[in-house]
Amino acid sequence: MKWTYAGRTDVGQVRQGNEDSLFAAEEQGVFIVADGMGGHVAGEVASQIVAETVGPGVAEAVKEGVRGGELEARMVDLIEEANQAILERADNEPEKRGMGTTLTLLTLVPEGEYVIYQVGDSRGYVLRGGTLSQLTRDHTVVQQQVDRGALTPEQARDHPLSHILTRALGTEPNVEADTYGDRYEPGDLFLLCSDGLSGMVPDEQLERILSDKGGELQSAVDELIAAANDAGGLDNITAVLVKIEE
Repeated sequence: MKWTYAGRTDVGQVRQGNEDSLFAAEEQGVFIVADGMGGHVAGEVASQIVAETVGPGVAEAVKEGVRGGELEARMVDLIEEANQAILERADNEPEKRGMGTTLTLLTLVPEGEYVIYQVGDSRGYVLRGGTLSQLTRDHTVVQQQVDRGALTPEQARDHPLSHILTRALGTEPNVEADTYGDRYEPGDLFLLCSDGLSGMVPDEQLERILSDKGGELQSAVDELIAAANDAGGLDNITAVLVKIEE
């Protein structure tokens, strides 16, 4: 099965620099969104380390024909390698201490399956049959409160602690990524994004944009980013779209 891709990252309306990174190896079906934290330069470095370590490594494994449990083990090793690289860089450069990054990694294999590895609050969605579904769960303090029933999803959206992460790469000696996977179908449209998009644009609006523009991927990416900027553009904005061909 084949797919097409479009993606872009934007500084937004408020930030002076862009700490987001994206990676795409379209032919191998490997896509990453990473949202760095720790201040300009430091956050950018952390997200770049993830994109440049995990992305090419997974793409090479897919190209070599690695599949199933062996591929997933390779992805886990690469994520841990990136985590250690961020920690070591921070140890060697004191001005970068405290930096970290989210990671949302989508891997498609030609046999018809996808797997997402996720750390932090960058998200993965899929639009199928006109309905947008969130595939990942945020690693945030507010999401924990939602899970306990202390907050509703509506209350969580505008909560002042909504961006406080409970898990990120580069903050602990070991990192655990949550894994999501299933079979994909012709017509599926995957969205990976940083919280500069999902935190500014409600899911209902994301669904509407993707439904209206889903056949024109770059136009859809541009409209998503414009919607986040129109809503205030308080953070860097990154969107990656991958469509499974009919």
